[in-house]
Amino acid sequence: MPKFLKNSLADLIALLVYLPLSRTAFFLEKKIGMDVSNFPLSQYRDKSLYTMRTDALDRFGTRLEKRFTKEEIKSLLIRAGLENIIFSNEPPYWCAVGTKRSISSS
Repeated sequence: MPKFLKNSLADLIALLVYLPLSRTAFFLEKKIGMDVSNFPLSQYRDKSLYTMRTDALDRFGTRLEKRFTKEEIKSLLIRAGLENIIFSNEPPYWCAVGTKRSISSS
């Protein structure tokens, strides 16, 4: 798909899907006091339209997407020389941090 069409489609998805659902979650949480943790796209409730547009483009405009399990990600990070790996307990769950192994002075 041409870049212009991909960008336009992602913008349309952001405007017609991401924005209404995220703002509904925001309203339900702030005005009604409802727990929106299971509401679709609630993690975007405090995000800008720009973030929603770029995330929609990333999700729907990528030619090939490879998904990894938590264990696969952990294995990749260990092979890259990281240790003390910690995964996020809140969305986005696939975010992780680790520390670089110290080089021993032998």
